[in-house]
Amino acid sequence: MGIEETQVRIVAEGPYKVPVVGAGATPVARVVYACHERTIDDGLAELAIPGLERDTLEGVLTYCAEERCVVDEASCEGCRRRTQVDGLDSLDQFVAAHQEIIVGDGCARLVGQGTRTLEVESLEALTRTWSGEKYWYWARRVLRKLRHGIRRAHIRGSAFNAEGDGPAILLMEPQLADNIGMVARAMANFGLDSLRLVAPRDGWPNEKARIAASGANFVIDDAAAFPGLPEAIGDLNWVAATTARQRDLRKPVMTPLEVVAEMKARIAKGQRCGVLFGRERNGLETAEVANADAIVMIPVNSRFASLNLAQAVLILGYEWMRASEGQSLGRVTNYETPIEAGLNLGSDRPATKQELLGFFEHLEGELDRLGFFNPPEKRASVVRHLRTMYTRMGVTEQETRTLRGIVATLSRGRGNSPKKAD
Repeated sequence: MGIEETQVRIVAEGPYKVPVVGAGATPVARVVYACHERTIDDGLAELAIPGLERDTLEGVLTYCAEERCVVDEASCEGCRRRTQVDGLDSLDQFVAAHQEIIVGDGCARLVGQGTRTLEVESLEALTRTWSGEKYWYWARRVLRKLRHGIRRAHIRGSAFNAEGDGPAILLMEPQLADNIGMVARAMANFGLDSLRLVAPRDGWPNEKARIAASGANFVIDDAAAFPGLPEAIGDLNWVAATTARQRDLRKPVMTPLEVVAEMKARIAKGQRCGVLFGRERNGLETAEVANADAIVMIPVNSRFASLNLAQAVLILGYEWMRASEGQSLGRVTNYETPIEAGLNLGSDRPATKQELLGFFEHLEGELDRLGFFNPPEKRASVVRHLRTMYTRMGVTEQETRTLRGIVATLSRGRGNSPKKAD
């Protein structure tokens, strides 16, 4: 099959014109979806379109990315372009355009005046997806990966802890790959290396999670997926479960600071620990919390207690790093050395008393000469105030020399200020 047979062509499907590719007339949107939701190679393998490979994929993606379908008056099912073609500007109009929309198991049905039938998971999903996906935006992202590789794919990083020296972070049935990636980034920030996923909704591995990790690839690469919670915690000796809801369970309730201290003590004895985080939508079920040895509750505003996954992991990771050796304030590179909290003087040093006294004498002498101390009997108290102020500043040796230069310049009246007219 030649390259021309994998180029986009237009076919008619009922009242619509659709851009397709390959002998099987696969819609362009399906090609974009497969390569966006998986790796490019996995997406191409799943599509199995003869002749459609990396070197012929770019033309298909470019067609969608540049929205050439608009000129061709074509659209793919599920694309926002199709909704625009149908002239549907609201959810009400979308429902009216269907004969029936079946919600969930069929207990709820929305009746319209059209001829099509649609099945949706929930009303929430309908409100989120009715207008269609921006496949052209997805195509642009896949094009960037095709041309330049995955963003920050060259950044590998390395684990902060030795095997078993840090707790496992467990995510219960995570729904969004982006959230998994952001959790991995938070873990890498604060020295947490072991990520375990319990029944991730979109499968594992997932390319979108790698992109969202923004360089924390070593966490993503080493992450493991498990079919259920028992398998995920089976090798652990102690597990804490995070929750914002009070549970009628007789278990110790700990803050992140306390749970980190507990895990540090247990890990030092050779035990393996983990922290379990709940689903994005509704957290952990009480039956799942019952499998934990302790409950972790983060101090929050009681009237707005919900955190997203990455935020919750970030807070626990911060406490873990605070109690760990090897932490640093900010980044450390070949050109930047570790710093400590407090005033950072760099190569400068605090002024000596001799240098400071020399500045005082210089300043006070010039003020005397210019008649600043008036009336004279106030001189002693003003001098005390000036010396107290500059001493409290804690000036450095360089700053002292700068101040003396300012005094000298002002006293000589030198500068480029415009002269007053006569």
